[in-house]
Amino acid sequence: MENNKKKEFWRVVKFTLFSISAGLIEIVSFTLLNELTSWSYWPCYLIALVLSVLWNFTLNRKFTFQSAANVPVAMLKVALYYAVFTPLSTIGGNYLAETLHWNEYLVTALNMILNFVTEFLYQRFFVYGKSIDTAAKSKPE
Repeated sequence: MENNKKKEFWRVVKFTLFSISAGLIEIVSFTLLNELTSWSYWPCYLIALVLSVLWNFTLNRKFTFQSAANVPVAMLKVALYYAVFTPLSTIGGNYLAETLHWNEYLVTALNMILNFVTEFLYQRFFVYGKSIDTAAKSKPE
């Protein structure tokens, strides 16, 4: 495998593994909130999503994209993604779960899959596109 293709393959693998860990955080926190409170779908989902985003951003910036980019700028870019994704997935998820009576866990799983795919592409090409692997290059040898 060509070096760039190999690096990109491992980048996808790392993103996937960190996303799985963030997904576990999201589903466990969602389950606890959903089962232990009388809240409707949206606050349970929203709190769980925020917890997983913080975890995922931190790990992916350092290990997957190895970016030396300005952290506040990268966080702002990710916040812009979630400024669009969160209302759409929260309102859409709430509609599916509360109005159409879809299973809450199915709705959450669908949101997580949609988030995984779109967030990888967004971070890979917009957030870290020009700063990928710059953290490794900026370390003193």
